[in-house]
Amino acid sequence: MPQHTFILNGKAVTADVEGDVRLLWVLRDVLGVTGPKYGCGVGVCQACTSHLNGRAFTPCAVPVEDLAPTDEVTTIEGLPDTVGAALHPMQEAWLDLDVAQCGYCQPGQIMTAVAAVRRAREAGREVGEADLDAIRNICRCGTYHRIRQAVLEGARRMEGEASTPSGGQRIPLE
Repeated sequence: MPQHTFILNGKAVTADVEGDVRLLWVLRDVLGVTGPKYGCGVGVCQACTSHLNGRAFTPCAVPVEDLAPTDEVTTIEGLPDTVGAALHPMQEAWLDLDVAQCGYCQPGQIMTAVAAVRRAREAGREVGEADLDAIRNICRCGTYHRIRQAVLEGARRMEGEASTPSGGQRIPLE
């Protein structure tokens, strides 16, 4: 069986799977990383949102063979390590504002929010209403108002965070 190597939450990992296996299943079933959730399998609901080289992406829609050994995948489990803390500032905001009801979509929501803040800062601005409107993660509990509040609070708390994480420059997916 082919081997596929990439960096997951700061550590090199290798998975022995066929190349067309979607990365979400490699993460969950092979590597035991359960933060990214399965919702739709086609990148629409965004419950599985993670980061690839610092950019939000949906691993349910990416075959593992599309990753290079230098590609860095960060899931909700590895997000705190990007700031060297027990929790990322966005996670803290989520908890403090009591966003989650069932919590199923929250890892993807948080990963999307962090990427949106970083993207806005790379453009030299803060997160605004247009950025919040562009977040398309589905929450079946309907906590969108609290999600929006938490994104803004998390952005405020991310003031000291670098605009881009360290790592590879190769970004094959958007």
